[in-house]
Amino acid sequence: MFRLIIPCAVIFLLSFSSCQDSSARVKTQLSGESVTLISWNIANFGASTTDSEIVVIADIVRNAGIVAVEEVSTGPAGAQAVARLDAELDRLGYKWDYTISNATTGEGSERYAVFWNTSKAAKCGDGFLCPQLAASVDREPFLVRMKCGSDTMLLAVFHAVPKSKKPNTENKQLAVIDSLYERDRLIITGDFNASPRTEGFQWAVRRNMKCALPQTKTSLKQEPDAQGNYFANEYDNFWYEADEFVVSNTGIIDFTKQFSSFAQAHKLSDHVPVTAQIGFLH
Repeated sequence: MFRLIIPCAVIFLLSFSSCQDSSARVKTQLSGESVTLISWNIANFGASTTDSEIVVIADIVRNAGIVAVEEVSTGPAGAQAVARLDAELDRLGYKWDYTISNATTGEGSERYAVFWNTSKAAKCGDGFLCPQLAASVDREPFLVRMKCGSDTMLLAVFHAVPKSKKPNTENKQLAVIDSLYERDRLIITGDFNASPRTEGFQWAVRRNMKCALPQTKTSLKQEPDAQGNYFANEYDNFWYEADEFVVSNTGIIDFTKQFSSFAQAHKLSDHVPVTAQIGFLH
C-alpha cells in the first residue's frame, strides 16, 4: 500500500478577488464542492509501461477526482498506455474518462493526458495545447477546463525543459496563461524542473498565486545515498489562484515502498505523484 506524506498543514489567508471587479466582496465561502487532484510525471509512459505497472499506477491514483500525467510517449503506444490505464481504473469500481493532447511541437516532444472520475468531475470542451507558447517553450502546456459540481477550473499541465536547459526561462512564460485566461479559475501543475522558490515563479507570487508544496522534494535520485535518502529535487507542484481556491491535504505519494527494490520502483518513474485537495471559493 502506498505511503502518503503530508507536510505540516498550511492555512492560507484569503485574498481579495480579481481587480476586474473592484466592488466585489472578499471570497470567504467554500462552494461545498472539492476535488482531489494528482499530477504525475510518469517517465516515458508508453510501450515500456508493463501491464503490472499499469495496475500499480491505477491503484495509486484511484482515489483522486482528476489526474494529470506528463511525459506520455508521442507514438501509438503512448495513447494505448493511456487507454490501458483508463480501462484499469474502470475495473476498480468507478467510471473514468480521459483526454490526451497532441504531441508538443518543440524538442523533446511528448503528450499530456488528463483522467477524471466521472462521478467527481467532467471535461468542458476540448483540451488544447497553448498556441501562444508553442514557439517559445519546448513542450507547450496542455489546457483543459474541468467542471466539479457547479464550479469550473482551467487546468494547465506543463513539463519544463531539464535543469541543464534553464527551465526557469520557460517557467517565467507561464504568466502568459494567467494573462490570456483572466476569467478562468487557474491551476498550473506539472514538472517544472525547478524549485518553487526560484526566479521562474516570481510572476506567480506577484499575481497572488501560491504553490501547494513550497518545500517538498518530488523527484528521485538514481539510488539512495549512504543515509538512505532517495528524494532529490522540489520539481513537481500546483500553482493556484489564492483568491479562487482553498488547497489542503497536500503531499506526495511515495510509491517506492510497493516495489521489492528501489531500482525496480525507479523504472516506473523518477518522480512521485503530488496530490492536493482543491476547494472552490465563492
